[in-house]
Amino acid sequence: MAKPDEDTRFSKFGTVSFTALTKTNDFIDYLEGGKVEGTKCKTCGAVFFPPRADCYQCFSSDMEWFEVSGAGKLLSFTKLEYAPIGFEDDIPYTLALVDYGSYKVFGRLSRDIPEEEITIGMMVAPHVVKLPKGHISYEFSKA
Repeated sequence: MAKPDEDTRFSKFGTVSFTALTKTNDFIDYLEGGKVEGTKCKTCGAVFFPPRADCYQCFSSDMEWFEVSGAGKLLSFTKLEYAPIGFEDDIPYTLALVDYGSYKVFGRLSRDIPEEEITIGMMVAPHVVKLPKGHISYEFSKA
C-alpha cells in the first residue's frame, strides 16, 4: 500500500508494473498526454530511453525531457512465444529495437503489422496505447 505522499504514477505503465516508484514518473504524464518521451543530460548531452533521472556518463542529475517522435528504423525484432509472469495472456507478441540515430528505443510492434511484413530496416513510429485496468504503454506501427 502506497503512503499518501508517495508518487506511484509509474505503477500504471505496461501490462504488469514491477516498479511503482521511480524518479522518472513524469514519463506516465507524457504517455497520458499522447507522447513518448526520453531524457537528455543537460551537462554532457547523453540521451536516454527508457528515461533516466541520472546520467551514468557524467553523473549529473540535470536532465531534460525530449519527445520520441517520427519514424525510426527497425534494427532488430523477436517474436515472444513464452512470457514472464504477468504477461502470459499477451503472447505471442513482437519486441523491436528501433534506431533514432543518437539513441535507440525498445518496445512492442503493433499487432496491426502482419508478421510477414516485418523487415529489418522498415520505418516505424511510436504511439501511445491504452491497456486494460487503467494501464498505459507505447508501441510501434508502420511509419
